Amino acid sequence: MLQDHPDIYMPAVKEPRFFASDVRAPGGIGRTGTLEGYLSLFEPARADQRAGEATPLYLMSHTAASAIAEMQPAARIVGIFREPADFLRSLHLQFLQANLETETDLATAISLEDERRRGRNLPKRLRRADRLMYSDYVRYVEQLRRYHAVFPSEQVLALVYDDFRNDNAATVRKVLRFLDVDDTAPIELVEANPTVQVRSVFLNDLIRGLSVGRGSVGRALNAGVKKLMPRSARHQALRVVNRRFVHGDPAAPDEGFMRELRRRFKGEVVAFSEYLDRDLVSLWGYDRLD
Repeated sequence: MLQDHPDIYMPAVKEPRFFASDVRAPGGIGRTGTLEGYLSLFEPARADQRAGEATPLYLMSHTAASAIAEMQPAARIVGIFREPADFLRSLHLQFLQANLETETDLATAISLEDERRRGRNLPKRLRRADRLMYSDYVRYVEQLRRYHAVFPSEQVLALVYDDFRNDNAATVRKVLRFLDVDDTAPIELVEANPTVQVRSVFLNDLIRGLSVGRGSVGRALNAGVKKLMPRSARHQALRVVNRRFVHGDPAAPDEGFMRELRRRFKGEVVAFSEYLDRDLVSLWGYDRLD
């Protein structure tokens, strides 16, 4: 939604991860592994526009806050925070869809953290374990403190996901005011990145390989498919296969395990409530845990 604002430029490439050098793969994504490549993402921006990008890993990263501040001390930081158990469930489903995760059961995936930290039980394509350290993603106070340590408080905006879901437009306009751009511009509401259930890890891996021509099998199949149909038809066919055979609506969460997660992270939520001076304990139902 910010990308559509006339006073804001955000590149089509999402999550370049340039400043998260401690958790991204070496070399970055595409051209963004070098400073020149990263800055090239913003070359189309006009001089009168605010330029920005969206990389959720900048919250988890221990290096991003200071690296951003060093390059641009006037940067404005927007972070959005979600109830930890729901967030980790959604993150796990996204990791399955992106082939970062192969363990389809959330409880098992989280239980593997210590083993994976030692380099064991890692998915074949994952170069390092950091990305699958689920618990590290919900250290909200620690994450915000890294930004408050290098930026004035007026340059950091912490949002709560529930507010955004309850009133998209109001939250977006709050961000626009924080960025000192016109907050009266029309806002087209967009439902981005819907959560899906991966029915088959193998098929999901194969389809992604076809989409990007990754791996020897993916490259060979991709080359053959390219000869048979144009790019637009090929992508449409892959979307149909994904929708019918690979992805589906998420199954209902295991409420017992979700309660267990909430008990585990209650201390984090209490601390985050105090840090933001807002009662997230009640908002997120942590006061009702037995």
